[in-house]
Amino acid sequence: MNLLKTASTVSLLTLLSRVAGLVRDTLVAAIFGASAVTDAFNVAFRIPNLFRRLFAEGAFSQAFVPLLAATREREGDDATRLLINAVATVLAWVLVGVCIAGVVGAPLLVWMMGSGLARFDAAVVMTRWMFPYIGLMSMVALAGGVLNTWKRFAVPAVTPVLLNVGIISCAWLGVPWLKAHGLEPIYALAAGVMVGGLLQALWQLPALTAIGCAPRIGWSPRALRAAWHHPGVRRILRKMGPALLGVSVAQISLLINTQIATHIGVGAVTWLGFTDRLMEFPTGLLGVALGVVLLPQLAAAKAREDAAGYSGMLDWGLRLIALSVLPCALALLIFPVALVSVLFHYGHFSAHDVLMTARSLRGYGVGLIGIVALKVLAPAFYARQDMRTPVKVAVGVLVATQAMNLVFVPRLGHAGLTLSIALGALMNSGLLLALLLRQGTYAPQPGWGRFGLRLLAGNAVAAAILWLAATDIDWIGLRAHPAQRVGWVALTLVGVALAYLGVMIACGLRPRDFVRRG
Repeated sequence: MNLLKTASTVSLLTLLSRVAGLVRDTLVAAIFGASAVTDAFNVAFRIPNLFRRLFAEGAFSQAFVPLLAATREREGDDATRLLINAVATVLAWVLVGVCIAGVVGAPLLVWMMGSGLARFDAAVVMTRWMFPYIGLMSMVALAGGVLNTWKRFAVPAVTPVLLNVGIISCAWLGVPWLKAHGLEPIYALAAGVMVGGLLQALWQLPALTAIGCAPRIGWSPRALRAAWHHPGVRRILRKMGPALLGVSVAQISLLINTQIATHIGVGAVTWLGFTDRLMEFPTGLLGVALGVVLLPQLAAAKAREDAAGYSGMLDWGLRLIALSVLPCALALLIFPVALVSVLFHYGHFSAHDVLMTARSLRGYGVGLIGIVALKVLAPAFYARQDMRTPVKVAVGVLVATQAMNLVFVPRLGHAGLTLSIALGALMNSGLLLALLLRQGTYAPQPGWGRFGLRLLAGNAVAAAILWLAATDIDWIGLRAHPAQRVGWVALTLVGVALAYLGVMIACGLRPRDFVRRG
């Protein structure tokens, strides 16, 4: 399997999802602006997302995917399918209880996440509507882990697009209908989340059926007891403990930051939400794509004790991150007003909202490479079924991040939150990398010095072009000419990309250097 080709496919499909997400957020910004109701929706949506990251894409995937890959490598497909059925049965029973508890406990959850909301009541209603989303996403995560293990990466990669399709469709059709009936229009977004979640769950079933891995869930108590005693389930549960603690650290940080944002003032949660969307663009395009591709490959390399292949895949991933993320970080630092303007400065989203969102975007730019690198460095530990080391590092980083919040937030407001996260991510990635080097698990391959000089030259040219475009054009003033503004942004970004790659190639970089098979 060509890892570069596979990662590129996943990245392109992730790009489709991110573009759909930007369309979604542009529509939301134009209809609602940065208002009390959009703050309420963002907090309500973060609650099931928090649980999704804790259980579905977090602790569960980190424990499930390496074991699944190792089981298939050692015991074959039949034993792996039995493991899938047992895990799906236990997961389904747990999710039913979690969803019921979440709906009942919505007021407490909203208070914990955003007690300073101006529209606390609307957030509670939307949390109750959207909490079952965690159940759908957990089953989607299980299906995605299975498909990735069978090297069917495309179907899971395109799945997130369907969430945005659901929200866009419900916003387009539901907002006018709710207004006509005297109801709160923002509730259309909550309905869209559930529609999108259902679409995602149904989308993967045909692919699972094609490989004979559609999970058979047992709904009887006897089936649950049998699944519970499957040795693979027990191993996953043992691994999920440390993994859950590790993922919880990041989510506790998110919870604290959201709580702080609700007390900064109306609009802060929404500014941060749009900032996250733009930050997730480069994170998803490469970081998530590499993590998805590398985790099962690293786990398989560990299972067959291929230390050289394991280290080589890590080196390849880190070089790709450095090559692609550094110019993106420069864009967030130098060019944020243009990016925010062209995407969100319509309808009820004001010039003030643009400047506030751009401020927090610069904070993420400081540590973007650390944020993305975590998507490769953390799986390097998970593939070895070492959950404890990333947890210990993450706990220390959480303390440091909140200490930085005490310093930055009083001075920088909501932008201090993103700066603290970015610096914490740099610290986290740096510590994980240092541990891998010290353990001898990762040995950098020759050529990093020359590669670094090429990166320096290419990024210097990219920074110069971005700075000229950022200072010479009145991006906010072009609101009355949206097509012209879009054209200037497109021209600038294409010019930066061509100049960057041109300099890198002129300095000796060859695309074939990044072709790798796994």
